[in-house]
Amino acid sequence: MTKNKLVLTSMALLLMFNAAKTLAAEPCSLVDQATPDEAKNYIQCLDKQLETLTRIQQTWINKITLDLNKIEEDTGNTQLLPIFKRSITSQKKYLEDSCKWRYLQKVPNATQAAIVYKRCELQILEQHITVLKRPLK
Repeated sequence: MTKNKLVLTSMALLLMFNAAKTLAAEPCSLVDQATPDEAKNYIQCLDKQLETLTRIQQTWINKITLDLNKIEEDTGNTQLLPIFKRSITSQKKYLEDSCKWRYLQKVPNATQAAIVYKRCELQILEQHITVLKRPLK
C-alpha cells in the first residue's frame, strides 16, 4: 500500500511539472507570407508542443491505469481496465484519421499539410487530456 502511495505521489509531482512546463512554453506563431525557414521553425515549435502534450497525456493514462488497477484489487471488477485501454487505442486512431484527411486536403503543399496536421494533433491531444483529467469518482 505504501508503494502505491509513493507511486501516486510521484505521478502527481510529474503531472504538476509537466503542466507547468506546458504553461511556460512559448506559443508558436507564423506570419502569413512565411519564408521556408520560418515555416520550418514553426513546425519545429509545434513538434515541441506535441512532445510535451504527448508526455502529459501518457502521464494521465498511467495514473488512470494505476487507479483502475487499485479499483480492480478493491472491488474485483475486471471490466474497467480493458475498456479503458481500448478507448486509448480508439482515441489514437481517431486522432490519426481526423488529422489525416485535413492533411490530404492540403497536399501537394507539404508544408501547409504538415502544419494543418500538427495543429489538428495539438487540438485533439488537448481535448483528450481534458477528458483524462476528469476524476474517476
